[in-house]
Amino acid sequence: MDIKILDVAAKAGVSSATVSRVLNNNENVSARTKFKVMQVIREMGYQPNTAAKNLRSQKTSTIGVIVPEINNSYFAEIVKGVENKAYASKFKVIICDTENSLEKEQEFVKLLLNKSLDGLVLVTPLMTNEEICHLADLHYAIGVVGRCVEHEQIPCVVTDNVSFSKEVVSHLVERGHRHIAFLSGYADAVDSYERLEGYLKGLREHHLPFRPELIENGNFNERGGYEAMMRLVKRQAGFTAIYTANDEMALGVYWACSELGIRIPEQLAVVGVDNQRIGRYITPGLSTVSQPKTRMGRAIVEKLLARLEHQELVGERIVMIQSELIIRGSSNHYIC
Repeated sequence: MDIKILDVAAKAGVSSATVSRVLNNNENVSARTKFKVMQVIREMGYQPNTAAKNLRSQKTSTIGVIVPEINNSYFAEIVKGVENKAYASKFKVIICDTENSLEKEQEFVKLLLNKSLDGLVLVTPLMTNEEICHLADLHYAIGVVGRCVEHEQIPCVVTDNVSFSKEVVSHLVERGHRHIAFLSGYADAVDSYERLEGYLKGLREHHLPFRPELIENGNFNERGGYEAMMRLVKRQAGFTAIYTANDEMALGVYWACSELGIRIPEQLAVVGVDNQRIGRYITPGLSTVSQPKTRMGRAIVEKLLARLEHQELVGERIVMIQSELIIRGSSNHYIC
């Protein structure tokens, strides 16, 4: 039987990161915990994967970046930042598009690690935090964009979804809106539930009731946004504004409004997230939350390469990138 570090962690009642620290003689582990873990290691006959541990000695000057949907400009711009920083540091980049498939993501991870890449960037990964930590426990250099993963050797670059979502709600309330719909993306995506959390907190801060009939799922794409908007209208939910968790879904809302004869912003205010370029040119211009995506890509590569150079994480592990609410014609209208 192939004993894994996760098996040892489960039997010892600790995290896989703790087992890794014990194996590496990390001083931040108590003597009692170390004794317990080592006892389990002996009982189970666990052997550390020395081949994986020595991967750093096989320099390839190549990093991989895994994204869920490369044709989405949000991910494309992050990749641009990754490539810019990697190229400047004389590193090559291999790009893998999972098409929002967990199975494909896991296959890419296996493929990339078998090719002995120096490091790997995961952008809004579908894998669990435990799976990602397991890779780091095997001494692979991993960086994550769009999610905080609790592991001392995994740098993360994130934006404050909750904070800017509350700001969106405040902006709409200031324009006179009291009935605000929300379109989420994939149910298991961090961006979905964090932006929903911010939306709900924004409602509470302005003493507005939560109306579950105003929540719909648009799957982060234009068609999904269109269909979600049609369901809301058919439901006769009664709303004057809609906050979509990305610009792709906002474009779907525009499409639905065009068919239904709903005027934006006079009859419906619309706010998205991502600041896609097309949002500037549609009529009216789309209000949106701008995230410095290229800077996010550069930041994660900078952290990852520093870790490769020093064989441990240097400086702050989590980098928080600030976002900006850009108000355009789609929501800059006061209602009575």
